[in-house]
Amino acid sequence: MDPEVQGILTAAQKQWPHIHLSDSLVMADSAVKMAKAGCQFITVLGVDFMSENVGVYRMSNKQIGCSLADAAATPTYMEYLAAASRSTSLHVIYINTKLETKAYAHELVPTITCTSSNVVQTILQAFAQVPDFSIFYGPDSYMGANIKDLFQQMTKMTDEEIAAIHPKHSQDSIRSLLPRLHYFQDGTCIVHHLFGHEVVEKIKEMYCDAFLTAHLEVPGEMFSLAMEAKRRGMGVVGSTQNILDFIKDRIQEALDRNIDDHLQFILGTESGMVTSIVATVRSLLEPAKSSSQRAKVTVEIVFPVSSDSISTTTSSLSSGLNSVKVGDIILPVVPGIASGEGCSIHGGCASCPYMKMNSLSSLLKVSHHLPDEENILSAYKAERFKLQTPNGKSVADVGCEPILHMRNFQRSSLIRFFVPNTVEVQCDKLEK
Repeated sequence: MDPEVQGILTAAQKQWPHIHLSDSLVMADSAVKMAKAGCQFITVLGVDFMSENVGVYRMSNKQIGCSLADAAATPTYMEYLAAASRSTSLHVIYINTKLETKAYAHELVPTITCTSSNVVQTILQAFAQVPDFSIFYGPDSYMGANIKDLFQQMTKMTDEEIAAIHPKHSQDSIRSLLPRLHYFQDGTCIVHHLFGHEVVEKIKEMYCDAFLTAHLEVPGEMFSLAMEAKRRGMGVVGSTQNILDFIKDRIQEALDRNIDDHLQFILGTESGMVTSIVATVRSLLEPAKSSSQRAKVTVEIVFPVSSDSISTTTSSLSSGLNSVKVGDIILPVVPGIASGEGCSIHGGCASCPYMKMNSLSSLLKVSHHLPDEENILSAYKAERFKLQTPNGKSVADVGCEPILHMRNFQRSSLIRFFVPNTVEVQCDKLEK
């Protein structure tokens, strides 16, 4: 979200317990806890798929979309799954998709959701349970390609190294699963798409000694660069939480060494994450500053952007702002949508324009009108699904099943699902 909104909510947490900032999955858990604690109204600051099927309030009376979720809500995606329905297959779908998509997909192919944190383990576990499976992943094309590349790299590892990642796999099993792992070819996040060739070349040229972080949704060039850095102990590839944990660990190691140091991190994900990183860095460095015997550790977060992120401005817009001269070109320093974030009013600098629709003014408007006795906020309320699937079942019910399968996997490290026209396949009891 916008850093102003994040900052205010972070400060307000000290006064009000029912505020939570995190990714979409943990947001859902927090909303349940809030309801159990007696909260009558819950506001969701996110895109629309984060507020489906529950009695909550969104932050806009317009659609808050998502390019990735929209890519899966198409006939093209269902055609992709039609091939899966003709074989013994499992559909692994990214959690960041619409409930309607999950429901329609689940009626075609047994479906389980995943996050960027558990997608690799989900796929490996599924192949371990049913070795002759075909797995269809979607809708993120970059993540799918990166996962396949990761498995390709695993074929060069020793069996012991592979077992450390998943105990039931070896070189032979990884090689055998590669031809049966498929991914959707036409779905990307408009934010992570910006971390392509131009950004990679800039990092190689200017930041070759920095720590490199990259989300699994970035293009292949950035993924390969981050994986190479990871092998040297200088990088991480994974979810936003994986990135945050990596930065925390490197800073703590520097503090433990107690030697003056300057740490530089390349942030390869949505710019809104800078706020949580800065808060974490400060919490680690502040105590050290108060001690005269501690070494000085400084941290720099570098956010590379592509030229596609930068928008031009008129002289009237840029008056009063400092400018930077690059050759014969004068580039004004352009403040973002709010509080200086971003390079483009359309969401550039890998800043999601949809998430920026969750403005502070919208939050205040919704909050001030609750309880909504005059029905002013009807357009802001996320209504429960009344649609039915092609088989005549509730979209809400069927769409939640893949999420529940993932929840079970998170608890037990085993996958539970149904294969059409066969008996139930349960975890390690495959003979049944």
